Amino acid sequence: MMRSMEGPASVLFSEDEIRARVRELGATISRDYAGRDPVLISVLKGGAVFLADLIQAIDLNLRTDFMSISKYEEGDDDSGVVRILKDLDQDIGGDHVIVVEDIVDTGLTLSYLLSALEARNPASLEVCALLDKSARRIAPLDIRYRGFDCPDRFVIGYGLDYEERYRNLPFILEVDLEVLARDPLALVPYLEGERGPRR
Repeated sequence: MMRSMEGPASVLFSEDEIRARVRELGATISRDYAGRDPVLISVLKGGAVFLADLIQAIDLNLRTDFMSISKYEEGDDDSGVVRILKDLDQDIGGDHVIVVEDIVDTGLTLSYLLSALEARNPASLEVCALLDKSARRIAPLDIRYRGFDCPDRFVIGYGLDYEERYRNLPFILEVDLEVLARDPLALVPYLEGERGPRR
């Protein structure tokens, strides 16, 4: 539930709401994968914060791994084709894999990534996304584990950034992008606890 706030941003999901939802997702994954040892893969950098909290909520003998991919070139965003900058450190053949994403919007990049992972013959392949910006979806995707449905707004915090800033906010803000474009430091007061609840 969005809360109104004076200034260039409003709290979309509070720290408490995120914490509770991550616990719920972890409990569900623990039940669904009971007796199995899943591999959770995060796409750097945004998903790392979510992954760190999520694995602590999963009561299984899991493994983690990371990938880093390049953004598609401007003007060529219809394909979703990306370049892998950092590949997995481990073979996932025969493993039960969960791709952990901070946010899914058009789904083009994720769809391409899933195809690339599927070619490595995992036993199963699912997606866990903290935020699903379904209003922007282009590529059809089956997101088995979804934290929150996200409105079609620019959001930062809890791993999501603006020019590499604000990933360390413990909540998620809906932001006036024009304000940030004029002043990238406009949200520093939120980091300092001067605006909005940290809990």
